[in-house]
Amino acid sequence: MNAQEPPHTPAGTGERPLAGCVALVTGASSGIGEAAALSLARLGCSLALVARRTDRLTGTGEAIGAQGAAALPLTADLTAPGAARQAVEDTVRHFGRLDVVVNNAGYGARAPVEESDPDDWERMVDLNLKAVLRLSHAALPHLLRAAQDGPRGVADLVTVSSVAGRLARKGNSVYSATKHAVCAFSESLRQEVTGRGVRVGLVEPGMTTTEMTVGGTSAFGMPQESWLRAEDIARSVAFMITQPPHAAVNEIMVRPTAQEH
Repeated sequence: MNAQEPPHTPAGTGERPLAGCVALVTGASSGIGEAAALSLARLGCSLALVARRTDRLTGTGEAIGAQGAAALPLTADLTAPGAARQAVEDTVRHFGRLDVVVNNAGYGARAPVEESDPDDWERMVDLNLKAVLRLSHAALPHLLRAAQDGPRGVADLVTVSSVAGRLARKGNSVYSATKHAVCAFSESLRQEVTGRGVRVGLVEPGMTTTEMTVGGTSAFGMPQESWLRAEDIARSVAFMITQPPHAAVNEIMVRPTAQEH
């Protein structure tokens, strides 16, 4: 270790390495988004929580408050063109800064193309792709400012994608297409801003038990009890964000041990 470099304190040691930082998490009312928000609160972040369900957001905010962190619930439907920018503006107006963004909100509908509902296609494109583009664009000036002036000397933009963004399977065409697009966008954006201290990361979960997968009894031959939990993905998000400033973990794929594909 360089003599001038302070030792890095990893997540989970009881320290609060993100104290003073502000994070915005989408899809924060349940599942991976809620788990990620709670994890970042334990690490010292103040949280802006974005989702459609006010009552669920309020509950998540109360849980964060019980951990001694501040939470700002923001009810929004991110498929609406102006909603992402408004969420960022409300966050910065309330907290004065923005250091971390977790693009997590998403929607999936599985069906063969010929049997699919085009309305489902539109929702997947609007939420899985367009909302990520809009929120990232709106947040970028604030993240660049945080990287330059903030105490960490770095800012983070993490998008929760899917293994489907790497491996397309029958019956999952449009969902996979949106996740492939998010992967390409994230890599291009990473190249544009990495020299200015903004780290762009992609977390790609395999089969995970969330509200979006409720009702599934098996997948890829796996019983649901062998699937990942939301907390497994939240740990990956926290791992990315708590790296020292000189280290960027740009991609993490997390599958259940039993998942082959």
